[in-house]
Parts: sequence; structure tokens; C-alpha cells
Amino acid sequence: MNKRILAITLLSFALMSNILAQTPWGDMNDGTFRNPVLNADYSDPDVIRVGEKYYMIASDFHFVGMQVLESDDLVNWHIISQAFDRHDFPGWDSNKNYGGGAWAPSIRYHDGKFWIFFCTINDGLFMTTATDPHGPWQPLHCVKNVEKWEDPCPFWDEDGQAYLGHSVHRAGPIIVHKMSPDGKHLLDEGKTVYRGPVAEGTKWLKRNGYYYLIIPEGGVSTGWQTVLRSRNIYGPYDRQIALEQGSTNINGPHQGALVDTPSGQWWFIHFQSVRPLGRVVHMQPAQWQDDWLKIGVDYDGNGIGEPVAQWKKPDIAISSTSTPHLPQTSDNFDSKELYWRGQQQSPLALQWQWCHNPSPTAWNLNERDGWLTLHALKADSLKFSRNMLTQKVMGYCSEATTLMDCSNIVPGTCAGLLCIGKQFRGIGVCSEGIFTEVNGQRTIISNEKPTEIYLRININNSTNTYQFSYSTDGKNFITAETSNSALAPFSMLDGSWKGTRVGLFCYNHITNGGYAQFDFFKYDIQDK
Repeated sequence: MNKRILAITLLSFALMSNILAQTPWGDMNDGTFRNPVLNADYSDPDVIRVGEKYYMIASDFHFVGMQVLESDDLVNWHIISQAFDRHDFPGWDSNKNYGGGAWAPSIRYHDGKFWIFFCTINDGLFMTTATDPHGPWQPLHCVKNVEKWEDPCPFWDEDGQAYLGHSVHRAGPIIVHKMSPDGKHLLDEGKTVYRGPVAEGTKWLKRNGYYYLIIPEGGVSTGWQTVLRSRNIYGPYDRQIALEQGSTNINGPHQGALVDTPSGQWWFIHFQSVRPLGRVVHMQPAQWQDDWLKIGVDYDGNGIGEPVAQWKKPDIAISSTSTPHLPQTSDNFDSKELYWRGQQQSPLALQWQWCHNPSPTAWNLNERDGWLTLHALKADSLKFSRNMLTQKVMGYCSEATTLMDCSNIVPGTCAGLLCIGKQFRGIGVCSEGIFTEVNGQRTIISNEKPTEIYLRININNSTNTYQFSYSTDGKNFITAETSNSALAPFSMLDGSWKGTRVGLFCYNHITNGGYAQFDFFKYDIQDK
């Protein structure tokens, strides 16, 4: 078969797969996967292999507690720890750092330890280590107190010399520093080695005597993946584009990680920006040709790879006994699974992340056995609520339901179920009755004052249609068709670099006081 016929055949397969891949996604349970492998906002993913296990981290910006995920096959992932639990800087206790926090991190394994490096846009370059990826993770160490750095990645050469590469806010240039082997100090002011169009996301690799900088360029939603190589770590670097959108419908395929299997297969894990879900995770087959990296399939024949829609799973997965599974979602709040965040153990399930720093004394799982208790701290709206517990929206269609005891609501207390992105929306109970909130504006939709209430959100990311509803019996849910227009379906937008999230909240817009208790959070992904 000549190259043109092969390209047309592959393109036809890809287009057909793209239609099929609208739902479901991930592991097809037949030896193949469909992109995205993770249909949730794991932005700027970085992945490493240690032995026969894979570990992934991603940027979560103002949501604290960087999640560490583990996989046997690069397709099915499970959250195993969180690397930290707060930022000790101004604004984090008052929700004033939206878009700040942990930007594009790197994870590496060196000298018997796991290393995570990331920058916050206002506070500096940070590092933490662990001998076990399940934790404990060491307290964050500030490598350098500096503003406007982003996307750092460490590299230890064969002679023991350590380096750190990073970019600068607004994406570029790429700068390389010598670093102490323990990762705690930079040893010089750095040298600029590359300038390009929105060059960021630095990732290192050394192979066959070449130093490779594998970087995204061109911006979040419109970019491509570039490979730079040189015989000298400081350059000059030659350049090739390894992955682009081309003839596919996968926009901006870039920013991620190159990883191999024990048998020598290579894979590239990257994101695609999809509104309102955020930056979802795709995986591409990769190979080496004349010491240049080739990613995906060159469907349009221009010499540059394009994303695949469906492909055979990595060879390590063929003998894997694991069944298809996704990161954790639902929670009945009586799990005794403990994990480490820094040096503190917490019983909260690993899928949960606080928006900004929580107040440790304002929530617990032991005040009422099997229930999450959120005490109301003063805030004028949901956006500034300290007790805003969130998790990523996942999949094309899903439904989240909770049962809330609202018998301890006092004047000013607002508590319930949230959906946030660029907008801050919620449904819940206050002392005046059942309400909805949209960007700080609360609307009473019922004067009923129940002691318990079921709250629900139905999500369709394919049509960008979201809808709240409520019930007092758990069977008959009230929506816009049977109640107030404030319950009408709405659309969401991603915002502050993050996709949509759902979760729980409790605040008081008058003073501290009142609390709500949640029996469970059931999250059903309906396209799996």
C-alpha cells in the first residue's frame, strides 16, 4: 500500500473514530482506547514511568492539593495522593488568587525519590519530594522567591550536574539554570536557550547524546508541539514540529509528557482545550526517526503528526489484569482511607480540592458520623466562600446529587451544591428558603424551609447545558418546568485557566455562624 492510500485509509478511520468517540471515551475494554483518555480538566499533564507504574500530575492553579495519579497502562488512572494542602501567601485565605497557584508542574524520579517542581505566578519556584508517591510528601520548599516564572522542569545529567529549565510569564523565552543536586537551590542566573511563539511547558529528555527540549508553542487552544535538540544543553538547538491539529478536529494538541513502556514503546500525553470542560487528556503513539521525535499519524502528508482518535493500548496493558476505571468521584463521607498532604493526614477523599485555602476548624467528618460538616464563615458570596469543596467535572454527560441537612441554617447562612468555572453558581438553602445564586446574586425560588433537601445538577458538556434541581423526598426533583425560571438550564464557561467543577459550599453573608451537613455526594458519569 503506497503512502497516499495509507494516509487516506488512516484518515477515514480517524474521522469515523472521531464520530464514534463522542461517547464513550478512554478504555474501550477491547484492547483499544479512544481519546480523550481522561475526559476531565487535568491541564498541563506530566507523566513518568517508574518500573511498570505510571504517575501523573497536572496544574490546578487556585485549587489547592496537587493530585498524584497512578496507572498500569496510561489509560486508566486512580488518584493516590496530594502533594500539598495550602499556600502560605497573602490572599489565599480570602480567595483572592484566582488564576494563581500551581502552574504547569513537572514530576521526575531521581536518586530513589519522586520530585515535583512548579511555579506560582506571584510567589516563586517550589519543590517537594517523596520516596513513595502515595506520600508523605515533604513540605513545599521555595527554591527561588521570584515572580512571573512558569513551567519548570528539572534534569540531572550523567555527570551528576543538575539543571532546571523554565519559561517566563506570557510564554517565553526558555531559560536554563544550573541547580544543586538536591533541587533546593539554583546556582546561576540562567541562560536563554530558545525564543519562539508562545514557547513554554519545558520538558527535558537526553537520548543518544542529544539534549531534547520538548515544548508546546502557539498558545493553549491553537498551539502545536515542538521538539528542540542539541549536543550541548545550552544549545544552539535545532527545531522540528512533531504534532499539530492538521486535518483533525483536535485543536491545540500540545503541552504534556513523553513516556516509554518497559518494552520500548513511546507515548505522548497532552491536553486539548475544550470549553467548558477545560483541558482534557489525550494520548498519542510516538516513535523516533533519525533521532527526531514523531508523534501521532501524518494524515495530511505534510510531514507533521496529527492526533489519533482511537488506537491500540500500550503493550504493557495487554497483560494487565486491571479493569477499566476512572479517577474517584462519588463520596459517602465515611471512608477511612487516609492519605498524606505534606505531613498531615486527612480523611477527605482524594478527588476533593478546596478552592483556595480552607479553614481547618470549619469542616470535619467526625461531628456527625458519615456526614461532612461545613461551618459557615463570613463571605459576601459563593466566590469568596472559604468552605468551597470542589472536584472536576468529568465526561460528556453526568449527574451529581447530594443530601443536605439544613436544620442548622441561621440568618445569613447559605449552603448547598455548586457549579463553578468563570461563573459561580449554586443551589441551596438559606434562612429565607431555597435559593439559587449566580455570580453573587441570590434568588429565592421557594419559601419552603426543609430540614433536609436533595440537591442535583445535570450536566451535558456536548451541548453545554447545565441544570440544577431539588427534591424533599429524593424522588421527585423540581426543575424550571415545575418551578421558578431561576432553575432554567444554563451554560458554563471555563475561567481562570480551569474548567467547570461541581461540589459543596457553606458561607454566611452576615457573620460567622450556622452550618450544613452532607450525607453523600453521588457523581454518575452517564456516558461510560
